Amino acid sequence: MPDRSSASGKQYAFAYTVNIANQGTETAQLKSRHWIISDAFGAVQEVRGEGVVGAQPVLRPGEEFEYTSWCVIGTPSGSMRGTYQMVTTGGDRFDAQIAPFALSPPQLLN
Repeated sequence: MPDRSSASGKQYAFAYTVNIANQGTETAQLKSRHWIISDAFGAVQEVRGEGVVGAQPVLRPGEEFEYTSWCVIGTPSGSMRGTYQMVTTGGDRFDAQIAPFALSPPQLLN
């Protein structure tokens, strides 16, 4: 996100889009998130909060929810990984793992 980044200020903003799909057999609600965001030098930020982008979506089996958000790190590239804390309609809680993904400007991809 060049409009929100400043190389001289060592702030690099990245937009990301996540698609959450319920591939299970029970309805589940996303209650909270935990992100681990790393820059290229290994500096780590942890972000915890309720829901995602102000929502706590309820997903029936086969349903999906997609959202776009953004983060700021101190280097031109980095990575993110994390978990969504979910709860089924029966009250069972579980963490849905989010695989690591790169934060890189388009010219550094590939």
